Amino acid sequence: MSAQPLQDPTAALVSLLDLDSAAGAQTDEEIFVATPVKQPGKRVFGGQVLAQALIAAIRTVDSVRSVHSMHGYFLRAGDADLPITFGVQRLRDGRSFSARRVHAYQDGVPILSMIASFQQPDEGITHQEPMPTDLPDPESLPSTADLLGQFDHPVAKAWAYDRPFDIRHIDSPLYVENTGSKEPVNAVWMKTFGAMPADPPMHQAALAYASDYTLLESILRPHGLTWIHPGMSVASLDHAMWWHRPVRVDEWLLYVQASPSASGARGLALGKIYNRAGDLVATVAQEGMIRVPDDAGARLKGAVQKKLMDQKMRRWRK
Repeated sequence: MSAQPLQDPTAALVSLLDLDSAAGAQTDEEIFVATPVKQPGKRVFGGQVLAQALIAAIRTVDSVRSVHSMHGYFLRAGDADLPITFGVQRLRDGRSFSARRVHAYQDGVPILSMIASFQQPDEGITHQEPMPTDLPDPESLPSTADLLGQFDHPVAKAWAYDRPFDIRHIDSPLYVENTGSKEPVNAVWMKTFGAMPADPPMHQAALAYASDYTLLESILRPHGLTWIHPGMSVASLDHAMWWHRPVRVDEWLLYVQASPSASGARGLALGKIYNRAGDLVATVAQEGMIRVPDDAGARLKGAVQKKLMDQKMRRWRK
């Protein structure tokens, strides 16, 4: 019998976006604190820090103004066992736009630096790139739990049951094998497992959280790489995001991704997020560091691990 999540993952997402105000700790920044969140590894998920930084910025902006863009740099890996402090600086409040700078700190040093811009509602010209057609419906695709729930490994169990988002790959997923198209593209359907509060900023922040899922797979796919490639080191370097239209993350969203370039141990990935009605709700860009060992020892280790994983996959499919 498959393991089940210890708590409702959607409730866990809502909880991690509920930051505490650090009253009395103000400097030239307004301070908010996030308590540690259980992770499958030692490092904090980058999407979590992005979403929490955005929530901290939102807390300082007039509620009539919504985030329309953010640009962030991941400066250090976050420690999942430590709280994160967010310092928000009010850069500007104009007639239509507000700008905020947010630093996320652990042990007194920044792990993320981000600037977000907010705009009050306005009218103007409208167009969008159309949503891809002839794609399978999310209901027809396997969930991550379907793919990984049978593996007795803590990371596989965490991906299968602890993530707040239901992720369904349109092409073959890259969790343990790379057997599909070798084009530098990727696409998934995604939504939260449960209903989210009827609070638009919460949905915008949750979308920032989810936008860090799978995006770098468009870089891995053409090189035959998977997330368990032996010795491979992957890290998000930066993350930019633009919100175009209202969004609900508890309804199915299509995340279409492509990588225009990889060089110098870095790859660039671009993503477009559509709701099921075909509205382009957000655009994402991220550069990631991807280092792949090329020594003989790593290749031998990789061949052995791949053979063992293939055997496990064959037994599971039977």
